[in-house]
Amino acid sequence: MAFYRASQGGFGAGGWRARLAVWRAARGPVANGFASSPEPRSIGLFAKGRQLVAGNYLFAGHLIESPGAGLWDITPPDIDFAAELQGFGWLDDLAALGDAQARLRAQGWTQDWITRFGAGRGLGWTPDLTGRRVIRWIHHALFLLNGAERDATDAYYRTLTTQTRYLSRHWSQAAPGLPRFEALTGLVYAGLSLIGMEPLVAPAVAALAAEAKGEVDEGGGITTRSPEELLEVFTLLNWAAQALTEAGHTVPNDHLDAIERIAPTLRALRHADGGLARFHGGGKGAEGRLDQALATARIRPHKPVGHGSDPAMGYVRISAGRTSMLVDAAAPPGGRAGGSAHASTLAVEVTSGRRPLVVNCGSGAPFGTEWRRAGRATPSHSTLGIDGVSSSRFGAGAGEVLEERAAILTLRQQATAEGSAFHAAHDGWALTHGLTHARDLAMSADGRQIAGADTLISLNPQGKARFERVLTATGLQGVAFSIRFHLHPDTDSTLDMGGNAVSVALKSGEIWVFRHDSRARLSLEPSVYLERGRLKPRATKQIVLSGFAAQIETRIGWTLAKAQDTPLAIRDLDRDDTPVPL
Repeated sequence: MAFYRASQGGFGAGGWRARLAVWRAARGPVANGFASSPEPRSIGLFAKGRQLVAGNYLFAGHLIESPGAGLWDITPPDIDFAAELQGFGWLDDLAALGDAQARLRAQGWTQDWITRFGAGRGLGWTPDLTGRRVIRWIHHALFLLNGAERDATDAYYRTLTTQTRYLSRHWSQAAPGLPRFEALTGLVYAGLSLIGMEPLVAPAVAALAAEAKGEVDEGGGITTRSPEELLEVFTLLNWAAQALTEAGHTVPNDHLDAIERIAPTLRALRHADGGLARFHGGGKGAEGRLDQALATARIRPHKPVGHGSDPAMGYVRISAGRTSMLVDAAAPPGGRAGGSAHASTLAVEVTSGRRPLVVNCGSGAPFGTEWRRAGRATPSHSTLGIDGVSSSRFGAGAGEVLEERAAILTLRQQATAEGSAFHAAHDGWALTHGLTHARDLAMSADGRQIAGADTLISLNPQGKARFERVLTATGLQGVAFSIRFHLHPDTDSTLDMGGNAVSVALKSGEIWVFRHDSRARLSLEPSVYLERGRLKPRATKQIVLSGFAAQIETRIGWTLAKAQDTPLAIRDLDRDDTPVPL
């Protein structure tokens, strides 16, 4: 899975509580075979499987090259690296490679894990990581057992049985949301698959249905507002429903209803290239995962998304022709769901056909604490920001939750024959500067032009008085602001028209031109693209409109449009994406 959170309750540190819990779980009959085995549904990468066989271990943004060492001989550089190892997602990649070398690695590393950690030691004994691991052990059971010695097979069944009982007793220790979905889906899988574990199925199915009802809201969203995390939840619910159906069990209505609610939301959060919008700690999603999940669910769209549709999990999608634009039109999540929230209110992403154009920098979590914090700040998003102050901010303590969060004040959408229009405003700087940020966006009916305007305005007497005090403190120079448009690293951008425009070339051959109303200074500056699976951030560029708000209302207009000679349809078949980015 793409996300990891340590579960609460003291069972995951490899200490005495975990060892005691595992010791208790190991007491009892051992399942000696499968009653049924679900088809392997988790998708791996062939190229990454080859890297693993070669001894190149790339996890959580770190690459360790150690051809002579086994997987468990290497020292994890951080907790995220260790968690990815313990979750066994790498089994998907070895299975995707599928040759004799890959099978030997998979079998050897699994047996080594049993020897080193099977009694409850190590980071991996949390309910979410255990659920994730159990799913992979069952998905790839034939791969792990084919040609294995009797002792290895017995150890596999014994440890899988222990993990199943551990999940049945401790799944509730997983944090609500994705970690608990992982734990319960693993328990459902194991209960259905292992001989003698059938009594564990009914309570696990009921708990999973209750979790689906409670964590997936009426609009098909989750509290973290992470599109990629929503995809992971959707995938787990699909897997569990398929396994239940294949085993002849009835899937509870609450479970099925959650799947039906999520499907149209994910469609609304998908760009024209098939990838998800990158907001609140989530990326675009593993290649093929979204299409597979939607196809599996077999839920047809009830209504078209885009023109005039309601926000999906707080995001507005505007699309026409080959162009899609997604806007974060809600407050960042807070509380237990806010640990990965970004100060991205009213940020946009734009994709043309199969090519991302305007993006957000993304989550910096794989690159360390400093990058994680930087990726969450407003300047890392394609929106207006007041220099030095994010629209949502951390509190006085050292916590990771945004305590001062921008709230949406107004939100309007309109669809006409000429295209689609959007207006929203948030109060992220009302307390600090007395200013409200309003953003107006419009897309033409053919998708060839986006017109925008960003406004900083004081809306009431209290705001005007606060702004006057800030203005006086600056010597009447005004409040410095920047409107940023981060460009995808595969684009090629240059300043044109004497520095008054920026031309952006896509690999498809399309040319987009950015212009503005000359009320701010235009520049083309360095930026980064933070992408999970790479060793370091990718260098890219950003278009920046900068200026000073010295009046009660400051409005900056801009346009982003295809060049006149760009055809309506482009044959864009060349996909040169690196399967395992380094």
